Amino acid sequence: MFLVDANILIEAKNRYYGFDIAPGFWKWLENLHADGLACSIDAVRAELCAGSDELSDWARDNASFFLPLDAAAVAQFAPLTAWASAQSFLPAALAAFAGNAADYQLVAYAAAHGHTMVTHEQSNPARRNRVMIPDACTAVGVTSIGTFEMMRRTGAKLDLTS
Repeated sequence: MFLVDANILIEAKNRYYGFDIAPGFWKWLENLHADGLACSIDAVRAELCAGSDELSDWARDNASFFLPLDAAAVAQFAPLTAWASAQSFLPAALAAFAGNAADYQLVAYAAAHGHTMVTHEQSNPARRNRVMIPDACTAVGVTSIGTFEMMRRTGAKLDLTS
């Protein structure tokens, strides 16, 4: 299963898959979810629903795409925190990571359920002022990819007929 970060949805809406020019992208995500291949978590939905645009409407209309944390995900908090604390991150970076419900919870959820994380963030192990999702994923054995790799792995095709 692919676990989708908020930045995937936000960038798609703002840039290359706007609702007005690429409604098929959003239908593709809905179909992946219906087939049990893609989801996100409630913390991402809360972040998206804080806005008032087409993406927040999509998040409200597709509530089932966003799953609640469960005991298995919560059980991953301790190892994730232990890893982050053992690194050379600045205290503010550690606080922001643990305090950022979405990023922290996404990595924990992916680790608990063996999901592949889909994010635009790039690995940067030397960075000290922010915990990057791909680095946290690597630390807990989670694969991290971007939108286009997810599209390739699921066989998505963009076929403009008009």
